[in-house]
Amino acid sequence: MDALLKLLRDNAALEPAQLASMLNLTEAEVAERIRGYEQDRVILAYQAVLNEEKLGADGVRAVIEVKITPEREGGFDRIAERIAKYSEVRSCYLMSGAYDLLVIVDGDSLRDVAMFVAQRLATIHGVLSTATHFMLRPYKEQGVLMRPEAGEERLAVSP
Repeated sequence: MDALLKLLRDNAALEPAQLASMLNLTEAEVAERIRGYEQDRVILAYQAVLNEEKLGADGVRAVIEVKITPEREGGFDRIAERIAKYSEVRSCYLMSGAYDLLVIVDGDSLRDVAMFVAQRLATIHGVLSTATHFMLRPYKEQGVLMRPEAGEERLAVSP
């Protein structure tokens, strides 16, 4: 992967001047490369990782395993793309293993997520089954530890 993309993936808030200094490029070169990546849809979005606990956010996030019947012409893609369009869906992945899609959903309450699954997701033609798991607490989000480490904890060594 390009060094510029690695830096932006780790910290999208870096200014072009900082990136230029780190990569031994000019600011104009960095800005042009970023613009090119955005136009080619290599860079799709910039997001901040938020500590929702500190914000007092009361919403819930769920991981939903979805088993589907692939369509003759579209395989898994048509159903996955349909599911991904729902505003509640944060992420949607095609998976190998016991289920076909992994869907991450945000809701205001457990009931909201349950209603989404029952009324919208499970009713889609081709959806065979779902299994919903509610996330209780994040410890690491997109590579960022949610609680800063006070110091390195070492496990006791016993004979």
